[in-house]
Amino acid sequence: MKEVFDVIILGAGPAGCAAAIGLHGSGLKVALLDKSTFPRDKICGDAISPDVINQLGKLPIDLKEAFLGLEHTTVCNAVRFISADYSHADIKLYSEGISGYITPRLDFDAFMFAQAKRSDAVSPFLEVSVEHIACSKDEVEVKLKDGRTLHSHMILGADGAQSMVKRSLHQGEKPDRNHYCAGLRMYYEGVTGFSEDNAIELHFYKELLPGYFWIFPLPNGRANVGIGMLTSFIQKNRINLKQELLQIIKEHPNVADRFKDARPLENPQGFPLPLGSKKRRISGDRYLLLGDAASLINPLSGEGIANAVRSGRVAAEHLIEAFNKRRFDAAFNKKYDKEVYRRMWGELRLNYWVQRFMRNPSRSNWLVKHAITHPLVKELVMSGFDAKNIFKRATSR
Repeated sequence: MKEVFDVIILGAGPAGCAAAIGLHGSGLKVALLDKSTFPRDKICGDAISPDVINQLGKLPIDLKEAFLGLEHTTVCNAVRFISADYSHADIKLYSEGISGYITPRLDFDAFMFAQAKRSDAVSPFLEVSVEHIACSKDEVEVKLKDGRTLHSHMILGADGAQSMVKRSLHQGEKPDRNHYCAGLRMYYEGVTGFSEDNAIELHFYKELLPGYFWIFPLPNGRANVGIGMLTSFIQKNRINLKQELLQIIKEHPNVADRFKDARPLENPQGFPLPLGSKKRRISGDRYLLLGDAASLINPLSGEGIANAVRSGRVAAEHLIEAFNKRRFDAAFNKKYDKEVYRRMWGELRLNYWVQRFMRNPSRSNWLVKHAITHPLVKELVMSGFDAKNIFKRATSR
């Protein structure tokens, strides 16, 4: 059975849903596809930066107030950086009425999909498996394993780090392990020692650099616990990331006591993090890549939701112009690449250099020590988190 749409979006996570919502009122017919149904888990740190809230408020269907009423959310008003010598700096994450949050992706992604279904542009397709994606001079064709075939003028790849859209249509780029991170997550209950303002914790210990261990407080006495490290470093040093994670939890002198009565709720869950630490081609003939598929994850914090939503907004704006001009070719779509990096590259590049600086334990100690007392150092450390600065940067984006 053949079905025709103006746009097909593969992936109904934050990036795909933001693009779908961004096309509300455009008059375009949009197919929003996902291999799962909702609610469904997405392996992630679950941190929602203040910039995410800003982005939600800029969509045609304003989601900011709806998100603030979401259950199973912990308000987070600080980031705690723990350096290699175990000293720490707590920096406030609240300004201009904006906080950070920790919300399980099980809940956040279900929220985003529920809001996307409100768009007058969207026809949702859940629990669908894509067999083949092809692009011709005249159209995009998506064959589903159930025998249906979808056709469109454009397709958006919002289907994650292992994007099928990218693999099918985006030729010539190989993964760069120096700009890729591997992560593991575990949910726990009974972890102790959180700060009064529910600070998210980033532990930059000597044995983990270039990488970090995290503990993020969740509602009902639960915590998101994990570890992230550059793929190139893991492979070069033959590191068993699962073993490193469990060893820190059980034995690390700065952590183990907090876990002595804690109980894991799952086994370690792995996920890839394509970092936005270098510019890439993220479009071509009749397609755009969004979110993780476009490698837009913050190189310092590992946070990707804000840029996922932002890339969805940019994609929707670009599509409206593309359909007005009837231009779907690679040359025209380069405007999308330029706009994405115009809005995001400054922050991504800064965080990449902070990440590189902190790979040395003595530098990590120095940076954390001066993060509160020195305004410039504070700005460097908080460049991916600080609500006030994010608010100022995001007002025009």
